[in-house]
This record gives sequence, C-alpha cells and structure tokens, in this order.
Amino acid sequence: MKPVKILVIRMLAFIALCLPLVQNQVLASDLTLSGAIDTALAKNPMLQAAGFRVESATEKAVHVGSGALPQVHLNGGYSRTNNPMWAFGTKLNQESITSQDFDPARLNDPDDIGNYNSSLSVVWPVYDQGRTWYGVQQARLNQDSAQFYAQRARQEVIAGTIIAYIGALLARENEIVIRMATDTARSHLKLIQSRYDGGFVAKSDLLRAQVHIADLEQQLAEARSGADIAKCRLTIVMGLTGDLDLTLTSPLEQEEPITDDLDSWINKALAARPDIKSLLLQKDIAKKEVDKSKAARLPSVNLTGNYEINSRELDDHGNSYTVGAALSLPLYTGGRLSAAVREAESNLKQADAMLRSLNQQVCGETKQAFFNAKSSWERIQVAKAAVGQAGESLRIVKNRYNSGLFTITDLLDAEVAVQQSMMNHLKSLHDYKAAATRLSLAAGSMDKI
Repeated sequence: MKPVKILVIRMLAFIALCLPLVQNQVLASDLTLSGAIDTALAKNPMLQAAGFRVESATEKAVHVGSGALPQVHLNGGYSRTNNPMWAFGTKLNQESITSQDFDPARLNDPDDIGNYNSSLSVVWPVYDQGRTWYGVQQARLNQDSAQFYAQRARQEVIAGTIIAYIGALLARENEIVIRMATDTARSHLKLIQSRYDGGFVAKSDLLRAQVHIADLEQQLAEARSGADIAKCRLTIVMGLTGDLDLTLTSPLEQEEPITDDLDSWINKALAARPDIKSLLLQKDIAKKEVDKSKAARLPSVNLTGNYEINSRELDDHGNSYTVGAALSLPLYTGGRLSAAVREAESNLKQADAMLRSLNQQVCGETKQAFFNAKSSWERIQVAKAAVGQAGESLRIVKNRYNSGLFTITDLLDAEVAVQQSMMNHLKSLHDYKAAATRLSLAAGSMDKI
C-alpha cells in the first residue's frame, strides 16, 4: 500500500474516532436558570402558538375593517351563443346593431355570435346594518384578548421552566445525597468487617451492612434514572429536542420569604391576571354580538357602479356604465334573526359564567399556593436544623458502636436519618421555590421574575 493511501486511511480513522467526542462537546452545555427561561421563551411551541394567535387576531381586524371600504373588481370573459335573446342583446352591447338585424327571420334564428366582455364593478356598503362597525370593534377586542392570552402563556412558560429546572436540581441533589450515603455505608462496612474479623460482632451485623449497601445502590440507580427524566422534562419545557447533556449551574438555595397577607395576594391576582382580562374582553365581544344581531333587523344600503366593454373581435367594441343604489329591509326571515339574538344572549351568559368560574379558580389557586409557600418556608428552618442534628447523632453512634455500646441497627438507623434529613432539607427548599413560583403565577406577576 502506498504511503499516501496509508496517510489518508489514518486521517479518516482519526476523524471517525474524534467525531463522537466533538458531538458530545456540542451537546454538552452549562445551563443557568435564567438561561433556561430565555431558551424556553424563544423556543417553547406553546408560546410560539400564542404569538401566532396575536398575529391572526391582528390580521382579522384588518380583514373585518375592509368591509367598510368600496369593493372593486375587474372581470373578464368570453361567450358564444345563438340564443335569440342573448344574441340580439350581445349585438346591442357591442353597439353593432343594423337594420337587417330586425328581420324576423334573423331575430328568430340568428347566427351564433362571440363576445369578449370586460367590466369594472364597484360596490360600496354605505350601511350594512352595523355588521362592519360591530365587527371592527369585536376584532380589536379580540386582538387585545389574544395579547393577554399570549402574556399568560409567557407567564406559564416561565413558571413551568422554573419548576422543571428546580425539579431537575432536586433529582440531581438526591442522587448526590444517596451517593454520599453509599460512600459512608461502605466506610462503615470496613469498620464492621474489621470488628467481625476480630470476633467482636456477629456475622449478622456484617450481612445487614451489606444488605444496606445493596439497598442504597438500588436507590442510586433509581436516582440516576430520576435525574435523567427530570432533565428530559426540562428540555421539553424549553422547547428543545434531542438528548442534551445539561449541567445545571444555578444552585438550589434558600429564597426570601413571601410578603403580604392572603387577601393582598388574592386582590392582586384578580386585578392582574392576564387570562381574567382576556376573558373580560371576550365577554365584551359577546355583548357586541348581541348588539350586532339586534341591528340585523335594520335596513342595509349599498351604492353600486359598473363600467362594461363588449367586443366581437377585440377591435371594435361597445361600452356602457351603470350606477345605482340599493336598499334592503328584512321583513320576515322565518325566525332567523330572533334566533340569532337569543343565541348571542346565551353566549353572553356563558361568557359571564365562565368569568365567574375563572375568578373562583384564581382565588383557589392563590390560596393553595400561599398556604404551600408558608408551610414550605417553616419546613426549611426545621429541616436545616435537623441536618446538623442527624450528622452529630451519626458521629456519636459510630463511636459508640465502635466501642461496642450500640448495635448495628443503631448505626444503620443513624445513617438513614442523615440521608433523610438532607433530603428533607433539599425538598423543603425545592417545595418553597415551587410554591413561591406558583403563587407568582397565580397572582399574574410571573413576568417580574
């Protein structure tokens, strides 16, 4: 094999070996909480859908508003006929009638005739029973409603990202705590093995310690899986796809306690929630629909105009125009208009009931989040003190077990107590952050985070 070929093969093999490493470097990244929120706001599909809803509502307002403007159409076509009436009329429109065309034989049995027709028509709805006027108002209200909907979607994405992020942090810390507990249990196993070899403890102590380690290793495997699942949830909320190796860099730490009383939070929620504002606008839209359906009993007035060109061979032609006004008044519609009014009134009542239901739901969400935040804050203080107490207890129990004063059960219980106290403290930090986030979401103030 030639040296050049050998060099090429080695280079290709080197690239093939390095490619997975390069890919891993691309997929791996550090992620702060603020970075996760920014990514979610840019890529979350629900938020993108809310943005498109705003765009659609904006274009709807333009579409409805065009109904008050003159509608201009340019039309063209070609026809050929030997129908007596249409043949004579076509020649009239082409301004090509001669005295021979009044011969009864030619009138009754005309030759076929072709016609190129071009026309410019204008229709101006001067008054359309208020449909356009009310429609424009409804479209503008719907546009504002869509913007409030998008604002609420943004708040939900921020809250969902925070909760998913701290959930991933808790899962990671759980894995770390179990790994630390496993390392501690292994170090104690060496102590127990040494005492067993010296004949100071029964074999049952050694076996119980080994079983305890096996149980911790099983917990560790479940914790790793839980951490991976929590990261997967976070990537989904962020709107990302693929298997990303995320390193979460924002710590799970103690937050400031919430201020204000429950009534203040409820009043804030009822005043600031974007979804309440959106539904209020939907209720206003329903009111406009009632007015519009009642106005359908009024007359409508249109101005019309038409300029027409008719030609047989596109050379010589006849032209004409028509202008006019039309008035229409519905006298009897088979109950259609009355049914439309009743339908609109029922929709208004439905919107009002939905608004009252949402107000109750907001109050309930705010109360639940407030009480959860309060209880979680109290648990933080208790759990924090318990961590130090459990650590000191383990140290004492270990020394006394080494002196033969305590049993293996005491030692294992002390180990479990340390592990449980650490997890309780971490969970209380997580629960308070999650409750405070849900409280801000319930109060409609999540944009401030």
